[in-house]
Amino acid sequence: MAALFTGKVLLANRERDELDTERELLLALDNKVLLLFFGSGQCPRCRRFAPLLRDFFLRLTDQFYVERASQLGLVYVSRDETEEQQSRFLWTMPKRWLALPFGDDFSRELELRFAVSELPAVVVLKPNGDVIAKNAVDEIRRAGPACFRNWQEAAELVDRNFLLAEDFEEWSRRSITDPLRRLKYKLDKKTKGEEGEEEDEGEEEDEAA
Repeated sequence: MAALFTGKVLLANRERDELDTERELLLALDNKVLLLFFGSGQCPRCRRFAPLLRDFFLRLTDQFYVERASQLGLVYVSRDETEEQQSRFLWTMPKRWLALPFGDDFSRELELRFAVSELPAVVVLKPNGDVIAKNAVDEIRRAGPACFRNWQEAAELVDRNFLLAEDFEEWSRRSITDPLRRLKYKLDKKTKGEEGEEEDEGEEEDEAA
């Protein structure tokens, strides 16, 4: 999916960082279902839908809700009238959202490519750029996070059954079950140590006999 934005610039939400290298784009978008959210902070329908989309995204990617973030990315394609309006709108949205810079001509290209005729619109794409859903707004309203499973199957994602070390450590510190897991590990380790001592004692008795 990074190929769609090759040569383009994406902004990290709430930050001034720009993702404009192939490596950065791959890390952000590779092997993920991608949502292109066409919207505007001045559009009444968008303002009503945005909190649903924010909750939908967080429940699939935020460590408060899930142990491992789903393979989901989102790029906001703005129809805002000013850069300040775009920034103000994005400030209320998840940090993991990406956005095209305000006034980027590529926004119009995307609208034409995916035949976006109304707002809000959420185009759902496979990692290779094929369209899964032309506009998933109603599906997200109706099914919530449950619809991601269907997209995941349609996209044939390569499942990543791991967390990066730093992500895992951060999640472990926040997990309320962490002390229990540590205790269990210590008990298991102690049990194995006792079993090892018993085996050694048995071997010494055999040698003595």
